[in-house]
Amino acid sequence: MDKAYRIAPSILSADFARLGEEVTSVVRAGADLIHFDVMDNHYVPNLTFGAMVCQAIRPLTQAAIDVHLMVKPVDRIVADFARAGADIITFHPEASEHIHRTCALVREYGCKVGLAFNPATPLHYLEHLIDSVDLILIMSVNPGFGGQKFIPGALTKLRAARRRIEASGRDIWLEVDGGINADNIGDAARAGADTFVAGSAIYGSDDYAATIGRMRARIAQGVSQPEPPVDQVPEQALARV
Repeated sequence: MDKAYRIAPSILSADFARLGEEVTSVVRAGADLIHFDVMDNHYVPNLTFGAMVCQAIRPLTQAAIDVHLMVKPVDRIVADFARAGADIITFHPEASEHIHRTCALVREYGCKVGLAFNPATPLHYLEHLIDSVDLILIMSVNPGFGGQKFIPGALTKLRAARRRIEASGRDIWLEVDGGINADNIGDAARAGADTFVAGSAIYGSDDYAATIGRMRARIAQGVSQPEPPVDQVPEQALARV
């Protein structure tokens, strides 16, 4: 695989009684990023953790910390996580009153900017923001809880997002999050994803290294196969993705 493919275990599925050990173990097993699913019981119906957890983990690993903010309003929390050591901060357009301003705020703190799209959120925001982001996150479940099943329609959105990235000429990561495991990671890679968030599929396994290795093998297998033709899809249909 000439292209970089990154695996980002979500600590949402880790053993919180041994969180520091879980993070170092998964990085040792071959993870590229550590993914934080931050939920506020307001934007999504669940409550997870705040910036203090990020601050506690930061000294334990050199791996990039990939923070996904499922919170509203978002700007105050951006500052907290940036100060706590986040490298990438991703937020949802619905959670910001001024999306471009929030992008600028993330960058002002020295973090890479990510924009997340729920299954029912159209990609049209990218028409105005693609030059402001470093990462596009396609949710393949409705956000709020770990352990959900992958929504196959996310593959169509990944293809459409990949087209937009290629048209922009920019080096933008395309991340997918929700129900990712060894059985579907190859399909997601073939559809254009290059960064994969996996929670229970990794932390619920007995051997993190073997699981991550199996995922990488499935990615390689997936991208080696031709992608189903999408040129027949009407442009107006892609606009609604």
